[in-house]
Amino acid sequence: MRLHRNLCFATIDGLTQIFNEGQYADKVIQQLLKRDKRWGSRDRAFVAETTYDIVRWKRLYAEIADVKEPFNRDNLWRMFAVWATLKGIKLPDWKYFDNTPSRKIKGRFDELSKIRKIKESLPDWLDELGEKELGNDIWTKEISALNEQADVILRVNTLKTTKEKLQGELFDLGIETEFLKDYPNALKLKERANVFSTEAFKNGLFEVQDASSQLVADFLDIKPGMRVVDTCAGAGGKTLHLASLMENKGQIIAMDIYANKLKELKRRAKRNGAHNIEPRHIDSTKVIKKLYDKADRVLIDAPCSGTGVLRRNPDAKWKLEASFLEKIKQTQQDILQQYSRMVKPGGKLVYATCSVLPSENQKQVDKFLTSESGKDFTFVKDKKVLAHESGFDGFYMALLEKKK
Repeated sequence: MRLHRNLCFATIDGLTQIFNEGQYADKVIQQLLKRDKRWGSRDRAFVAETTYDIVRWKRLYAEIADVKEPFNRDNLWRMFAVWATLKGIKLPDWKYFDNTPSRKIKGRFDELSKIRKIKESLPDWLDELGEKELGNDIWTKEISALNEQADVILRVNTLKTTKEKLQGELFDLGIETEFLKDYPNALKLKERANVFSTEAFKNGLFEVQDASSQLVADFLDIKPGMRVVDTCAGAGGKTLHLASLMENKGQIIAMDIYANKLKELKRRAKRNGAHNIEPRHIDSTKVIKKLYDKADRVLIDAPCSGTGVLRRNPDAKWKLEASFLEKIKQTQQDILQQYSRMVKPGGKLVYATCSVLPSENQKQVDKFLTSESGKDFTFVKDKKVLAHESGFDGFYMALLEKKK
């Protein structure tokens, strides 16, 4: 592989924004990819994947390059040289790569790879927490899996097409997919491709949604005609899945504290042909109280640490703080206490997170069930999805039923 100056510069600019200005990697990369209209898909893939790679392995590369934060541009070029050397890419004779000790880099890599928190590129506190909550053996496997690049998984919109038809349509565009056993609406891309530019996407035939995330709507045990409340709907990935499972029959009330996310959900629902979704902005507790004892099903896709989706958001490792985790656990319990009251007697509730930490998952459910609001509920079943076992994102979901 030959390195091109303009692509390398774009990568260094992106890393400066992510590491030094605290910007989100996905947003920075979106902007970078619009930088030069002459770039082909290969150029854009290089910029996106290299940037994500260096973000993912920040601690490891910084240790090998012997640089410390805040990183200046020279530091970032040194980290870039480490990345290239470990990938077996020949460094051009640019001034940024003068005196790069290639042999020493490989030696340092072998040496540092014996220390998990450096090898897997984690802050100390997160490595300690993972080991404390999951045990040494499982955490070692899990964090390794969470550092792999995620596959692109599509969820077929059954309101508009079938899995077989969509697979054929994408194949005609040169995009090959495969079915996934145990995931009825999923198609996995054999190679990465820009699926968002296809007519099939513009016509609402599919959404991009990880396989683990696709398990949540199914877990809710819904039937067409029910009244379902999605309490933390966000931009509506799971809401749209619920709509297709309900065949557009019944009512889905999609709630969120962020009005802008619900606006995005409205747009997506239109594209998907999902007509039974009613967005409601939670601007006061009144919105929730109005629905007490009224819902057949309630989904709480709770805000969480996001430890299960680090493959997609590698910069979250560096943004996450121990104090945030304590705060979010309080929020999760408050949401469970409050939103569970919308379930009518005989109805069901799913509590879900994209975290692999038991303290955000089964421990929250146990705490809720022993509380005043939780005594009306019985535990039906739960599912813990770990990335190293499933090959997909880490997730948790618990199904509870309200006594009649």
